[in-house]
Amino acid sequence: MPDPYYMPTDDELRTSGAQVTVGVLHPGEMGSAVGASTVAAGARVIWTSEDRSAATRARAEADGLHDVHWLNGLVNQSHVILSVCPPAFAEDVAESVTMLGYHRIYVDANAVSPATVRRMATRIEETGAHFVDGGIIGGPPRKAGTTRLYLSGEYAPRVATALAGGPLEVCVLDAPVGAASALKMAYAAWTKGTSALLAAVEALAIHEDVLEPLLGEWRRGRTGLEERADDLGGAAAKAWRWVGEMEQIAATFEAAGLPGGFHLAAADVFERMTQFKDDRNAPGGPTLARTLLKELKPD
Repeated sequence: MPDPYYMPTDDELRTSGAQVTVGVLHPGEMGSAVGASTVAAGARVIWTSEDRSAATRARAEADGLHDVHWLNGLVNQSHVILSVCPPAFAEDVAESVTMLGYHRIYVDANAVSPATVRRMATRIEETGAHFVDGGIIGGPPRKAGTTRLYLSGEYAPRVATALAGGPLEVCVLDAPVGAASALKMAYAAWTKGTSALLAAVEALAIHEDVLEPLLGEWRRGRTGLEERADDLGGAAAKAWRWVGEMEQIAATFEAAGLPGGFHLAAADVFERMTQFKDDRNAPGGPTLARTLLKELKPD
């Protein structure tokens, strides 16, 4: 009898209609959307509902993910395991899979430093599994052209074959484990780091009572900074996830011999926004900036 958990080869995937089972840990807003894209690509996508919220269950069901209830079921059935979780939990998630004897392909697609991902790779590969480094750039992939998953490592092309075909664009880097995470760190260092800086700049201007002159200068220079600051409500809603990401970026800079202090400060700024966790009505602009000032409280 053929092994039901055998990983089809690239040729089999292309020519025989063989289906890959992809396990997603753990499908929050991003992970569930990545899972839905993988379903659209033709894979069977599974997840575990143990200790997950009702909102997570409803989202996973709507996205066509199959609930196998417990982690050991996901480990036993998955050809590929895809980890999409807050960076602070990435190593623990990988270890939980390792402890159950997983020996196929593990993809870490979290916002972690190259050093962190290489440490995970060493641990995963000690058990005979294969490790692929991933970095997601963009928001939840609900439509084509918005989000890219970069992959690096020896087995990256094989994972790309299994995942490509949905709204998520899958890009393989001809590089070892660590490259995809390094790209993610460099990209987010600017996009998310400058969001923290902009909010802090407005807070400083409010504290010193020079906000209106500052906004006037931004308008004169046609910088677009006032509009960007006004749109920071989305960042505030996600800030609880970005604290750990800024810390990982700081570690990445320091490992390269560069100062990491800017992104440690950004982590502090985002920490002050965590009161707006997942709040679709989180404020931007001066209202958000005022909440960053320690001596002032939000309304």
